[in-house]
Amino acid sequence: MSETKKALPILFIVMFLVMVGFGIIIPVLPFYAENVGATPTQLGLLMAVYSLMQLIFAPMWGRISDKIGRKPVIMIGIFGLSVSFFLLGSSSQLWMLFAARIIGGFLSSANMPTVMAYVADITTPEDRGKGMGIVGAAVGLGFVFGPAIGGIFSKFSLNTPFYIAGTSSLITFFLVWILLQESLKKEHRSQTNSEKESLWKAFNGSISILFILQLFISLSLSGLEATFAYYAAKKAGLGTVTLGYLFMIMGLAGAIVQGGLVGRMTKKYGEGFVIQVGIIISAIGFALILLVNNFATAALFLTIFGIGNGVIRPSISALLTKKSTSGHGSATGLLSSFDSLGRIAGPPLGGLLFSIAIGLPYISGIILSIIALLLYQMYTSKSKKTAHMN
Repeated sequence: MSETKKALPILFIVMFLVMVGFGIIIPVLPFYAENVGATPTQLGLLMAVYSLMQLIFAPMWGRISDKIGRKPVIMIGIFGLSVSFFLLGSSSQLWMLFAARIIGGFLSSANMPTVMAYVADITTPEDRGKGMGIVGAAVGLGFVFGPAIGGIFSKFSLNTPFYIAGTSSLITFFLVWILLQESLKKEHRSQTNSEKESLWKAFNGSISILFILQLFISLSLSGLEATFAYYAAKKAGLGTVTLGYLFMIMGLAGAIVQGGLVGRMTKKYGEGFVIQVGIIISAIGFALILLVNNFATAALFLTIFGIGNGVIRPSISALLTKKSTSGHGSATGLLSSFDSLGRIAGPPLGGLLFSIAIGLPYISGIILSIIALLLYQMYTSKSKKTAHMN
């Protein structure tokens, strides 16, 4: 498996750079959109339209990668991301921003499912959790450093972060082209041509429950991300800079756990155990967040939540690619779709709950975690029944 040893660090760097580029624009986009006359609602739509494109097109790219191989699809995704950043940086009107986000969402939705499928191709079932965890850690670290870089360079001009993100993505594109080997051998590529059947082919039997479980997890996470700034300001008087540090600490903790612990734990106890532990720790994190009263408690409780939440997605990805019979790309593509659906619905839902009572998004997070835990129990009993029948 020397190929794995070479490919995983390359994938780590690729996903890290992709997410740094993605993260760079997070602190800047609201102000940039405001400058071209966007209202808060339009800004919300600008954020959502990207996730919407990911929701629609991730399964398609995953399936294409099952047919033509992973490398060309990863290259399309990263090139698309680069183009969208340059377009954003040169936008002078609102429609141009929307066009850039739509193009970026459509093309970059190829990245995550295809990289996950690549990991599934090159790892043994025992090491699958470790591989997924390493990619998850890269994503987490990219999100930690990206916004910080964006914040620093936005001092020069609001366009600068977009051009830096575009250049970083372009460098990543050439890295993939030169360094990454194709992981899906010709004889393993799927020959299916029936359009309708294959998109949802991965969503069948007991594993369909895992997709819904991921939806609940990303719903609760994005609800927290959308409301925590206001919550921390009200409960603990924290400002934007301190909030940046908080999310940085949470991201680092999540990334360390994903990069180091997920692989060991899934190998020793299995993915199912790790998923359940992750959900329980997330729920405890949500409950503790209700008690936040200063920077230290906010940092500690968010970190507990981040550690729990961080181990869930890689473990679900690993479990799915082991159990699915429909090609790794189809399974990871559909998983990305459910993740995006949670990211689209989570912020408005979190905002609505927050406007009713500021603790509600976190109480609902506890409830969603309990539902996710029950869903996992359903998945195991359904899997056992299927195994007995076979």
